[in-house]
Amino acid sequence: MYFEDFKSLLYSDTLVSDIFISQYMPSMDSTCVKVYIYMLFLCKHNKKVTSDELAKTLNLSLDEVKSALTNLDNLEVITWVEDKIQLSDLKEAEIQRMYKLKSVSTPEQANANFEKNKSRNNTLAAINSKFFQGLMAPNWYLTIDNWFTIYKFDEDVMYTLFKYCHDNNTFHKSYIEAVATNWHRRGIQNFFDLEKYFEDMSQVRGIKGTIIKKLRLRRALTEYESEYVERWVIDYKYGFDVIELALKKTVGKTNPDFKFLNSVLTRWHDLGLVTVEEILGYENSIKSQPQAGQSTQKTKPKQSQRDNFEQREYDDEYFENFFTNTSK
Repeated sequence: MYFEDFKSLLYSDTLVSDIFISQYMPSMDSTCVKVYIYMLFLCKHNKKVTSDELAKTLNLSLDEVKSALTNLDNLEVITWVEDKIQLSDLKEAEIQRMYKLKSVSTPEQANANFEKNKSRNNTLAAINSKFFQGLMAPNWYLTIDNWFTIYKFDEDVMYTLFKYCHDNNTFHKSYIEAVATNWHRRGIQNFFDLEKYFEDMSQVRGIKGTIIKKLRLRRALTEYESEYVERWVIDYKYGFDVIELALKKTVGKTNPDFKFLNSVLTRWHDLGLVTVEEILGYENSIKSQPQAGQSTQKTKPKQSQRDNFEQREYDDEYFENFFTNTSK
């Protein structure tokens, strides 16, 4: 028996799951989306196609098609083995991940965490409503729940994390996770910790701007240079008055090196030097010390030998003998 779809292309539809749109598509480029949707269309009609035919149909190069297939395979949206491509069931994969996560907790643990979970659910609902327009992908719920476990954030800190990244117009998972990791490294757990960190970062931003002006840089600081400044301000507790002492050591350098600045400030910090007065005293003591190979004793100036003798005294007998001897 042979069954044929009675609908023509004019009346048929190709379905794309919401999980793909909300969870996978934001991290794809347009070529990947284009290739994936066309493969959905081909699978629905049980069609076969080669990579060359796919490239010609979609007006892409063969390299672009292969790159898209590789990216889709890495995202586990498809499975690509040699000439065979199988589209993944994204709904089933998501259900399996959710089931696995729920099965690791015992009923006793679930009851003990009821109030905490209730508070977290309220936070998740607020994040979903504010930053995802109520359409947050299921994978985000699992990710956020995992972040609660790893970073030990209070609920208000987790919400502020998403607000901070959203306000900075960098709202993708890898960036949010990087910010969360940095906050965790800074020991942030509750909102009081976060407020103190924001105060420190406000000071960091001001000092970064001053450094750019002092060094006459025509660019913003790189990520690594910014990390140096954060270390000096937040970890070492140095204000700009101390940092400026290190900047003065770069006078005459064509390209000021932040590694050099960091080595100077790190040395002062390791020595326990806190104030400008302590640092200047330390630097002056170094200048006053003799260099290696130099003697600490002062050499006496060499005296002239012209007057360095005692005047002899001559008596009458000496002169008489002198003339007697010479006349012989």
